[in-house]
Amino acid sequence: MTELDVAGQVVELVRRLAGPQAQAEVVANRFELALTRFANSFIHQNVAESAIGVRLRLHVDGRTAAGSGSVATPDGLRALVERTLTAARLGPPDPAWPGLIPPSAVPPAGDWDEATAHADPDERAAPVRAFVDAVGGLEAAGYCRTAHRSGAFANSAGHSARGRSTEAAMDGIARTGGADGVARLCADRLAALDGAALGARAAAKARAAADPVELPPGRYEVVLEPAAVADLLQNLAWYGFNGKRYAERQSFAEPGVAQFDPAVTLVDDPLHGSALPYDPEGTARRALTLVDGGVTRAMAHDRRSGAQAGTGSTGHGGPGSTTFGPLPHNLRLLATHGDGGPAAGVPVADVGAVADPDTAALAAGVKRGLLVSDFWYTRVLDPKRLVITGLTRNGVWLVEDAVPTRAVRDFRFTESYPRALGPGAVLGLGRRPVRQPDRVDGVWWEAPPVRLAAWNFTGGASG
Repeated sequence: MTELDVAGQVVELVRRLAGPQAQAEVVANRFELALTRFANSFIHQNVAESAIGVRLRLHVDGRTAAGSGSVATPDGLRALVERTLTAARLGPPDPAWPGLIPPSAVPPAGDWDEATAHADPDERAAPVRAFVDAVGGLEAAGYCRTAHRSGAFANSAGHSARGRSTEAAMDGIARTGGADGVARLCADRLAALDGAALGARAAAKARAAADPVELPPGRYEVVLEPAAVADLLQNLAWYGFNGKRYAERQSFAEPGVAQFDPAVTLVDDPLHGSALPYDPEGTARRALTLVDGGVTRAMAHDRRSGAQAGTGSTGHGGPGSTTFGPLPHNLRLLATHGDGGPAAGVPVADVGAVADPDTAALAAGVKRGLLVSDFWYTRVLDPKRLVITGLTRNGVWLVEDAVPTRAVRDFRFTESYPRALGPGAVLGLGRRPVRQPDRVDGVWWEAPPVRLAAWNFTGGASG
């Protein structure tokens, strides 16, 4: 059976077992993920996962429940319907149930690349070999993955949709002594992953990060590379532009207010790549501008939060959105700021810390500041102001008179992300965004490097 057949069969089972008044929506997804891992500069593991998942949400007699399963046989689907019905009858009333989406248009299926969907270990090994060769004898580790999904949606109101997508990603480090350099990239097809370029970048940064010095904590001007900017985007998406958190007054967001620098335009753009064209409630996905020229414009909503807000769903429903809220998963920081792009004649520094013209152009304007490769272990201290604490990772450098002069030991930081991107705080954006992979298939964050007026470093990484 196709995924659409599975979804339709579950809807019919609900009608037979619960009656025509029951409202049901079903998502059936077939997912395949293949991963090639390497460590100590050789491949040590190939793993693959293939699964089908079926999720049912139904509303009957004023009560709502959801259930899921991975057995798409007639008996397995019937068992899913029966246990979800039992849960609904035992659950509390749900007066805020938003109802089902009626039949409506859904955009064409997402990006699909046959070669990526059916890539074998040898084909993933090719960019891994190129990465290892490019690090020039340094120790290399990381992964190369390919994934594809095909799915369908159906509900008892007569709406249906289907789609499929592919994704490839590579994440690797090069290590020399106690210093690491990192390079990551997410794409819609395996052929877009240049293992040699990623390996050369990681190795150059690792060599440049050797023998770091310790600097005192304080507020420094910074150039953040795309891997670090991705952490900003993820936290802004989850805690700021979440429609449920906004309704509960736990978000910093104030629609209509210029909360960000005019250089900042944030768009959640799932159809830009690697996503199905509808959400798990059947709502068509589309590009949603959250911040336009520094002004906060919108929140992400599922059907429930959209009904409460009076705006309708923005296509951000999900299995956990009732509890955690609707989340943007494909946020892009659009590189529209003309002052921060690569200037003609600006060389890439030969010390290895700066590995691309965009970052070189941004660093060229820094009198004294820091170049930061990556953030990790970030945690929220104050959700309302979105104050985050975390650590730098994979390379920090002191920039003096436009040149990275020495590696610096890792810092702990405590910073309000909206403040760091606030009016007057963004001194430049690169022009070439880089898509960074998330741990979850179909989730990614895309941004160029960014130059910020100040970032609050509170101590050493062990503090």
